[in-house]
Amino acid sequence: MRIKDIAEAAGVSTATVSRVLGGKPNVRQEVREKVLKIVAKTNYRPDKAAQRLRSKKSTYIGLIVADIQSPFFASVARAVEDVAQKNNYSVIFCNTDENHEKERMYLEMMQSENAAGIILAPTLRLSDNFELTRYNTSPIVVIDRQVNGYAADMVLIDNHQAAVELTRHMLAHGYKHIAALFGENSATGQQRKSGFEEAVREAGLAKENVITKTLPPTDQAAHKAVTELLNLETPPQAIITSNGRLGAGAFRAIRDKELPVPESVAFASFDESIWTSMTRPAITVVAQPTYAIGQTACELLLKRIDDPKRPTRRVVLESRLVVRQSCGGKI
Repeated sequence: MRIKDIAEAAGVSTATVSRVLGGKPNVRQEVREKVLKIVAKTNYRPDKAAQRLRSKKSTYIGLIVADIQSPFFASVARAVEDVAQKNNYSVIFCNTDENHEKERMYLEMMQSENAAGIILAPTLRLSDNFELTRYNTSPIVVIDRQVNGYAADMVLIDNHQAAVELTRHMLAHGYKHIAALFGENSATGQQRKSGFEEAVREAGLAKENVITKTLPPTDQAAHKAVTELLNLETPPQAIITSNGRLGAGAFRAIRDKELPVPESVAFASFDESIWTSMTRPAITVVAQPTYAIGQTACELLLKRIDDPKRPTRRVVLESRLVVRQSCGGKI
Protein backbone atom coordinates (compact mmCIF):
# COMPACT_ATOMS: atom_id res chain seq x y z
CA MET A 1 0.00 0.00 0.00
CA ARG A 2 1.35 3.39 -1.10
CA ILE A 3 0.26 6.96 -0.43
CA LYS A 4 -0.96 7.05 -4.03
CA ASP A 5 -3.26 4.08 -3.31
CA ILE A 6 -4.69 5.75 -0.20
CA ALA A 7 -5.25 8.97 -2.15
CA GLU A 8 -7.16 7.10 -4.89
CA ALA A 9 -9.29 5.25 -2.32
CA ALA A 10 -10.14 8.49 -0.52
CA GLY A 11 -10.63 10.49 -3.71
CA VAL A 12 -8.06 13.12 -2.74
CA SER A 13 -4.57 14.13 -3.82
CA THR A 14 -1.38 12.53 -2.52
CA ALA A 15 -0.45 15.93 -1.07
CA THR A 16 -3.61 15.87 1.04
CA VAL A 17 -2.78 12.37 2.31
CA SER A 18 0.73 13.55 3.22
CA ARG A 19 -0.69 16.52 5.14
CA VAL A 20 -3.03 14.21 7.06
CA LEU A 21 -0.27 11.73 7.92
CA GLY A 22 2.01 14.58 8.96
CA GLY A 23 -0.66 16.11 11.22
CA LYS A 24 -0.61 19.33 9.18
CA PRO A 25 -3.48 21.87 9.23
CA ASN A 26 -5.62 23.06 6.29
CA VAL A 27 -7.40 19.73 5.81
CA ARG A 28 -11.18 19.55 6.26
CA GLN A 29 -12.18 17.36 9.20
CA GLU A 30 -14.34 15.00 7.13
CA VAL A 31 -11.46 14.49 4.66
CA ARG A 32 -8.99 13.88 7.50
CA GLU A 33 -11.31 11.27 9.07
CA LYS A 34 -11.83 9.54 5.72
CA VAL A 35 -8.09 9.27 5.06
CA LEU A 36 -7.32 8.04 8.57
CA LYS A 37 -10.06 5.42 8.31
CA ILE A 38 -8.50 4.03 5.13
CA VAL A 39 -5.04 4.12 6.73
CA ALA A 40 -6.30 2.14 9.73
CA LYS A 41 -8.18 -0.36 7.55
CA THR A 42 -5.18 -1.07 5.31
CA ASN A 43 -2.65 -1.03 8.20
CA TYR A 44 -0.51 1.40 6.18
CA ARG A 45 3.01 2.09 7.42
CA PRO A 46 5.05 4.96 5.95
CA ASP A 47 8.33 4.15 4.19
CA LYS A 48 10.80 5.71 6.62
CA ALA A 49 13.78 5.19 4.31
CA ALA A 50 12.03 7.03 1.48
CA GLN A 51 11.08 9.84 3.84
CA ARG A 52 14.69 10.22 4.96
CA LEU A 53 15.91 10.36 1.38
CA ARG A 54 13.33 12.99 0.46
CA SER A 55 14.01 15.14 3.50
CA LYS A 56 17.77 14.48 3.51
CA LYS A 57 17.45 14.29 7.28
CA SER A 58 17.79 11.03 9.20
CA THR A 59 16.55 10.24 12.67
CA TYR A 60 18.90 7.26 13.08
CA ILE A 61 22.19 7.11 14.98
CA GLY A 62 24.57 4.21 14.52
CA LEU A 63 26.39 2.73 17.55
CA ILE A 64 29.24 0.48 16.42
CA VAL A 65 31.01 -1.39 19.22
CA ALA A 66 33.11 -4.51 19.73
CA ASP A 67 30.58 -6.57 21.68
CA ILE A 68 27.18 -5.45 22.97
CA GLN A 69 27.26 -8.39 25.45
CA SER A 70 30.20 -6.78 27.23
CA PRO A 71 29.05 -5.08 30.47
CA PHE A 72 31.06 -2.04 29.40
CA PHE A 73 29.38 -1.62 26.02
CA ALA A 74 25.94 -2.60 27.34
CA SER A 75 26.03 0.32 29.77
CA VAL A 76 27.38 2.67 27.10
CA ALA A 77 24.58 1.57 24.75
CA ARG A 78 21.92 2.23 27.38
CA ALA A 79 23.16 5.79 27.86
CA VAL A 80 23.33 6.44 24.11
CA GLU A 81 19.77 5.19 23.67
CA ASP A 82 18.47 7.26 26.61
CA VAL A 83 19.95 10.50 25.24
CA ALA A 84 18.98 9.71 21.64
CA GLN A 85 15.34 8.96 22.45
CA LYS A 86 14.97 12.16 24.47
CA ASN A 87 16.02 13.98 21.31
CA ASN A 88 13.77 11.99 18.95
CA TYR A 89 16.49 9.78 17.48
CA SER A 90 16.57 6.00 17.22
CA VAL A 91 19.73 3.90 17.61
CA ILE A 92 20.98 1.08 15.37
CA PHE A 93 23.30 -1.26 17.31
CA CYS A 94 26.17 -3.03 15.51
CA ASN A 95 28.79 -5.52 16.80
CA THR A 96 32.19 -5.71 15.12
CA ASP A 97 33.65 -8.51 17.28
CA GLU A 98 36.94 -6.58 16.84
CA ASN A 99 36.78 -7.58 13.15
CA HIS A 100 37.82 -4.76 10.81
CA GLU A 101 35.87 -6.16 7.84
CA LYS A 102 32.64 -6.12 9.86
CA GLU A 103 33.49 -2.64 11.06
CA ARG A 104 33.95 -1.42 7.49
CA MET A 105 30.69 -3.08 6.42
CA TYR A 106 28.74 -1.31 9.17
CA LEU A 107 30.34 2.07 8.43
CA GLU A 108 29.40 1.68 4.76
CA MET A 109 25.88 0.64 5.76
CA MET A 110 25.49 3.76 7.90
CA GLN A 111 26.52 5.87 4.94
CA SER A 112 24.06 4.18 2.60
CA GLU A 113 21.29 4.55 5.20
CA ASN A 114 22.08 8.26 5.48
CA ALA A 115 22.60 7.96 9.26
CA ALA A 116 22.44 11.25 11.14
CA GLY A 117 25.65 10.30 12.95
CA ILE A 118 27.78 7.45 14.27
CA ILE A 119 29.26 6.61 17.66
CA LEU A 120 32.19 4.26 17.12
CA ALA A 121 34.50 2.16 19.28
CA PRO A 122 37.11 1.46 16.56
CA THR A 123 39.05 -1.75 16.03
CA LEU A 124 42.81 -1.73 16.44
CA ARG A 125 43.33 -1.53 12.67
CA LEU A 126 41.13 1.53 12.29
CA SER A 127 42.70 3.18 15.33
CA ASP A 128 46.15 3.10 13.73
CA ASN A 129 45.49 4.63 10.31
CA PHE A 130 43.60 7.33 8.45
CA GLU A 131 40.93 5.10 6.93
CA LEU A 132 38.15 6.72 8.96
CA THR A 133 38.29 9.74 6.63
CA ARG A 134 36.53 7.55 4.03
CA TYR A 135 33.40 7.47 6.18
CA ASN A 136 33.06 11.11 7.21
CA THR A 137 29.85 11.82 5.28
CA SER A 138 28.12 11.32 8.64
CA PRO A 139 29.42 12.94 11.85
CA ILE A 140 31.43 10.46 13.93
CA VAL A 141 32.17 10.47 17.66
CA VAL A 142 34.88 8.02 18.76
CA ILE A 143 34.65 6.32 22.15
CA ASP A 144 36.95 4.14 24.26
CA ARG A 145 39.80 3.93 21.70
CA GLN A 146 41.63 6.93 20.29
CA VAL A 147 41.99 7.26 16.51
CA ASN A 148 45.30 8.77 15.47
CA GLY A 149 45.46 11.38 12.73
CA TYR A 150 41.70 11.98 12.50
CA ALA A 151 39.91 15.10 13.73
CA ALA A 152 36.85 13.83 15.58
CA ASP A 153 35.10 14.29 18.89
CA MET A 154 36.39 11.60 21.27
CA VAL A 155 35.31 10.32 24.68
CA LEU A 156 38.04 8.29 26.38
CA ILE A 157 39.55 7.18 29.65
CA ASP A 158 43.27 6.94 30.41
CA ASN A 159 43.58 3.18 29.93
CA HIS A 160 47.34 3.12 30.38
CA GLN A 161 47.28 4.89 33.75
CA ALA A 162 44.31 2.88 34.99
CA ALA A 163 46.25 -0.33 34.30
CA VAL A 164 49.33 1.08 36.07
CA GLU A 165 47.28 1.81 39.19
CA LEU A 166 45.55 -1.58 39.20
CA THR A 167 48.84 -3.45 38.76
CA ARG A 168 50.58 -1.37 41.43
CA HIS A 169 47.78 -2.20 43.85
CA MET A 170 48.11 -5.92 43.13
CA LEU A 171 51.92 -5.94 43.47
CA ALA A 172 51.79 -3.95 46.70
CA HIS A 173 50.62 -7.18 48.35
CA GLY A 174 54.03 -8.73 47.67
CA TYR A 175 53.29 -11.04 44.73
CA LYS A 176 56.39 -11.88 42.65
CA HIS A 177 54.80 -14.11 40.00
CA ILE A 178 51.95 -12.47 38.06
CA ALA A 179 49.96 -13.08 34.87
CA ALA A 180 47.72 -10.78 32.84
CA LEU A 181 45.24 -11.35 29.99
CA PHE A 182 44.52 -8.75 27.29
CA GLY A 183 42.02 -8.67 24.42
CA GLU A 184 43.47 -9.02 20.95
CA ASN A 185 42.85 -6.57 18.07
CA SER A 186 41.97 -3.91 20.60
CA ALA A 187 43.66 -0.54 21.07
CA THR A 188 42.28 -0.53 24.61
CA GLY A 189 43.91 -3.88 25.31
CA GLN A 190 47.25 -2.59 24.03
CA GLN A 191 47.07 0.52 26.20
CA ARG A 192 46.26 -1.52 29.29
CA LYS A 193 49.06 -3.95 28.46
CA SER A 194 51.55 -1.08 28.30
CA GLY A 195 50.33 0.18 31.68
CA PHE A 196 50.67 -3.29 33.20
CA GLU A 197 54.19 -3.62 31.83
CA GLU A 198 55.19 -0.22 33.18
CA ALA A 199 54.06 -1.15 36.69
CA VAL A 200 55.85 -4.52 36.48
CA ARG A 201 59.10 -2.86 35.41
CA GLU A 202 58.71 -0.29 38.17
CA ALA A 203 58.37 -3.12 40.72
CA GLY A 204 61.53 -4.83 39.40
CA LEU A 205 59.94 -8.23 38.77
CA ALA A 206 62.05 -10.80 36.95
CA LYS A 207 60.88 -11.33 33.34
CA GLU A 208 60.47 -15.05 33.85
CA ASN A 209 57.94 -14.35 36.62
CA VAL A 210 55.67 -12.23 34.40
CA ILE A 211 53.24 -13.83 31.93
CA THR A 212 51.15 -11.84 29.45
CA LYS A 213 48.62 -13.41 27.09
CA THR A 214 46.71 -11.74 24.26
CA LEU A 215 43.57 -13.60 23.26
CA PRO A 216 40.03 -13.17 21.92
CA PRO A 217 38.07 -11.07 24.44
CA THR A 218 35.64 -13.82 25.44
CA ASP A 219 35.00 -15.64 28.69
CA GLN A 220 35.64 -18.98 26.95
CA ALA A 221 39.11 -17.92 25.79
CA ALA A 222 39.96 -16.59 29.26
CA HIS A 223 38.72 -19.75 30.97
CA LYS A 224 40.98 -21.89 28.76
CA ALA A 225 44.00 -19.61 29.22
CA VAL A 226 43.69 -19.42 33.02
CA THR A 227 43.13 -23.16 33.31
CA GLU A 228 46.44 -23.65 31.49
CA LEU A 229 48.17 -21.11 33.73
CA LEU A 230 46.95 -22.80 36.89
CA ASN A 231 48.19 -26.16 35.62
CA LEU A 232 51.77 -24.89 35.28
CA GLU A 233 54.40 -26.36 37.56
CA THR A 234 54.75 -22.88 39.05
CA PRO A 235 51.39 -21.17 38.58
CA PRO A 236 51.06 -17.38 38.96
CA GLN A 237 50.32 -15.99 42.40
CA ALA A 238 48.13 -13.24 40.92
CA ILE A 239 46.08 -12.73 37.75
CA ILE A 240 44.76 -9.52 36.15
CA THR A 241 42.33 -9.29 33.21
CA SER A 242 41.80 -6.27 30.98
CA ASN A 243 38.03 -6.43 30.47
CA GLY A 244 34.87 -7.83 32.03
CA ARG A 245 34.35 -10.83 29.76
CA LEU A 246 37.94 -11.97 30.24
CA GLY A 247 37.46 -11.43 33.96
CA ALA A 248 34.35 -13.63 34.11
CA GLY A 249 36.06 -16.50 32.30
CA ALA A 250 39.24 -16.21 34.34
CA PHE A 251 37.43 -16.22 37.66
CA ARG A 252 35.32 -19.20 36.60
CA ALA A 253 38.53 -21.12 35.84
CA ILE A 254 39.84 -20.32 39.33
CA ARG A 255 36.58 -21.50 40.86
CA ASP A 256 36.62 -24.69 38.76
CA LYS A 257 40.02 -25.51 40.25
CA GLU A 258 38.52 -24.86 43.72
CA LEU A 259 41.34 -22.49 44.59
CA PRO A 260 40.69 -20.00 47.38
CA VAL A 261 41.02 -16.31 46.41
CA PRO A 262 43.31 -14.60 47.32
CA GLU A 263 45.07 -17.28 49.42
CA SER A 264 46.06 -19.46 46.42
CA VAL A 265 45.74 -16.91 43.64
CA ALA A 266 44.88 -13.21 43.81
CA PHE A 267 42.62 -11.72 41.15
CA ALA A 268 41.57 -8.32 39.77
CA SER A 269 40.01 -7.04 36.57
CA PHE A 270 38.78 -4.10 34.58
CA ASP A 271 35.01 -3.45 34.45
CA GLU A 272 32.51 -3.41 37.27
CA SER A 273 29.67 -5.91 36.81
CA ILE A 274 26.87 -7.38 38.91
CA TRP A 275 28.89 -10.46 39.85
CA THR A 276 32.10 -8.64 40.84
CA SER A 277 30.58 -7.24 44.02
CA MET A 278 28.37 -10.26 44.83
CA THR A 279 30.93 -13.07 44.73
CA ARG A 280 33.01 -13.97 47.79
CA PRO A 281 35.52 -12.57 47.94
CA ALA A 282 34.32 -9.49 46.08
CA ILE A 283 36.56 -8.54 43.17
CA THR A 284 38.88 -5.54 42.98
CA VAL A 285 38.11 -3.77 39.70
CA VAL A 286 38.75 -0.67 37.65
CA ALA A 287 35.25 0.77 37.38
CA GLN A 288 34.83 2.81 34.22
CA PRO A 289 32.27 5.64 33.90
CA THR A 290 30.40 3.67 31.27
CA TYR A 291 27.08 5.51 31.39
CA ALA A 292 28.87 8.87 31.34
CA ILE A 293 30.88 7.76 28.29
CA GLY A 294 27.72 6.93 26.32
CA GLN A 295 25.87 10.02 27.54
CA THR A 296 28.74 12.38 26.71
CA ALA A 297 29.32 10.77 23.31
CA CYS A 298 25.68 11.08 22.27
CA GLU A 299 25.46 14.67 23.48
CA LEU A 300 28.60 15.55 21.50
CA LEU A 301 27.19 13.81 18.42
CA LEU A 302 23.90 15.73 18.59
CA LYS A 303 25.81 19.01 18.88
CA ARG A 304 27.95 17.97 15.90
CA ILE A 305 24.82 17.17 13.86
CA ASP A 306 23.40 20.62 14.64
CA ASP A 307 26.70 22.42 14.04
CA PRO A 308 29.09 20.42 11.80
CA LYS A 309 31.77 23.14 11.90
CA ARG A 310 32.11 23.40 15.69
CA PRO A 311 35.62 22.69 17.10
CA THR A 312 36.28 19.04 17.95
CA ARG A 313 36.52 18.00 21.60
CA ARG A 314 38.56 15.29 23.31
CA VAL A 315 36.91 14.40 26.62
CA VAL A 316 38.88 12.19 29.04
CA LEU A 317 36.75 10.81 31.88
CA GLU A 318 38.17 9.34 35.07
CA SER A 319 38.03 5.65 35.94
CA ARG A 320 38.00 4.51 39.56
CA LEU A 321 39.93 1.75 41.34
CA VAL A 322 37.44 -0.14 43.52
CA VAL A 323 39.48 -2.02 46.14
CA ARG A 324 37.92 -5.18 47.56
CA GLN A 325 39.17 -8.46 49.04
CA SER A 326 40.33 -10.43 45.99
CA CYS A 327 43.90 -9.09 45.98
CA GLY A 328 44.59 -9.92 49.63
CA GLY A 329 45.39 -7.88 52.70
CA LYS A 330 43.20 -5.25 54.28
CA ILE A 331 41.08 -2.74 52.37
